[in-house]
Amino acid sequence: MRVAMYYHNRDVRLEELPTPRIGPGELLVKVFASGICGSDVMEWYRMKKAPRVLGHEIAGEIVEVGKEIKDYKMGDRVFVSHHVPCNTCQYCLNGFHTLCDTLRTTNFDPGGFAQYIRVPQINVDRGVFLLPDEISFEEGVFIEPLACVIRGQRLARLKPGQRVLVIGSGISGLLQIALARASGASGIIASDIDEYRLKAAKRFGADEAILAKDADPSTLREINQGRLSDLVIVCAGAISAYIQALKSVDRGGTVLCFAPLEPGLNFVFPFFEFWNDGITLLSTYGGSPFDITTAIELIRTQRLPIREMITHRLPLAKTGLGFQLVIEAKESIKVIIQPQR
Repeated sequence: MRVAMYYHNRDVRLEELPTPRIGPGELLVKVFASGICGSDVMEWYRMKKAPRVLGHEIAGEIVEVGKEIKDYKMGDRVFVSHHVPCNTCQYCLNGFHTLCDTLRTTNFDPGGFAQYIRVPQINVDRGVFLLPDEISFEEGVFIEPLACVIRGQRLARLKPGQRVLVIGSGISGLLQIALARASGASGIIASDIDEYRLKAAKRFGADEAILAKDADPSTLREINQGRLSDLVIVCAGAISAYIQALKSVDRGGTVLCFAPLEPGLNFVFPFFEFWNDGITLLSTYGGSPFDITTAIELIRTQRLPIREMITHRLPLAKTGLGFQLVIEAKESIKVIIQPQR
């Protein structure tokens, strides 16, 4: 089968690998759509395990079923979660499924930028979700990233009427904006360094979209009738974004740390202001099975304009081009690879 093998951000090669052979409790899935995630182009994170086949936002069709499988059949259209929790450790039992050791070590084989993937037994048990008829393969690509966004806003306890600032208007930021809008937030402000993405932010639910350099507290107060934001969501992995977030959150508000910083990047933390203003700093990673099922239902009922977020559909041979589009972060939002093309 053909795969797109990642060596580094500017070296993604079309190669051949044997089609995986499945065991009695496993599935073989033919991949029809695989999204490029912002984390796929975090070179500091990906290079440690290169060369490898990346891709974890997938939707496809079951083409082979292990003899012990009873709940799925050939022809089923599915979303497959690459990471799955154990559901029995202290983290899972306390609702922190994405901190589970099992979740952080499981995966499908070899990766979503391939024509086929083997779904291990543990993923079959708790990470395969049937796609409703209303959800296309392309829309199924959004299940994983939307689940991550749902988890973040769920933990942040976003309430209708709250003022929200989203720093960074790439695909994660746009999903945050769209979900916040659907959840009843008001005064949603988006910031970014790129005009194209600011226009997209307005299109997908932001009330105001401003350049990052202009997103100072006085501007935010002017927009928010004298107040700062109740919830600030950081979707840009930069120290400047986090410093801006801490200056932009209202008293009693929350900063949701959605984008990671590269290990070793640290900054001076304004502790007194954090303490004095009762700020909550909240980190979030991944999505739990509950968040995945919620994402599927939101997409099925067309609560979010996700199809309009797709800007590029590329064949497997052009995965390298797709990576460049995501890295450049100019006139692209969601780039989808179609491995069967």
